[in-house]
Amino acid sequence: EFTWKDFQARNNNELVAILGNFINRALVLTQKYFDNEVPERGELEPVDKEVLRSLKELPNTIAASIEQYRFREATAGLMDLARLGNKYLAETEPWKLYKTNPGRVATILNLALQIVANLAIVGEVFLPFSATKINAMLNLQKRSWEDAGSDTLLGTGHALGLAQLLFEKIEEDVIARQLQKLHDKTKS
Repeated sequence: EFTWKDFQARNNNELVAILGNFINRALVLTQKYFDNEVPERGELEPVDKEVLRSLKELPNTIAASIEQYRFREATAGLMDLARLGNKYLAETEPWKLYKTNPGRVATILNLALQIVANLAIVGEVFLPFSATKINAMLNLQKRSWEDAGSDTLLGTGHALGLAQLLFEKIEEDVIARQLQKLHDKTKS
């Protein structure tokens, strides 16, 4: 059942706040600290290893949901991958570490960018135009589903494209106009 309010909430709370925000943060931080190139991954800490384990598992979970025609569950898996990235950045706080430990920040952003590249792969099924934009921001060619779950999609020194906002927030006035259009059509 479609409602404009639900559409607005999902766009603003999921696409903008979770998926788009994570991708933007990973790319902008890489631009700021590493001249827009994929930094070298250093020694992995336990939190990194846990993220890599989850990264490897999520594409299989999403694929299984798709194969069972559970599309809502599959899209939730896509959002879980973006949540994984957001949580990882929030826990590791690379913006606070750069002055004291740039090597650690390099590892964090390398892993965050690998998650972004995976979002482009699994997102292709649900959001093909957005996946194309993600690939452009990563300066990466479209990859096949078999590559999903990999943590080596972007090599050290790979030059990234330009970061841009992937989604725009839908404001109340836009929803009000759509509802008015529907109301006007039902009157005629």
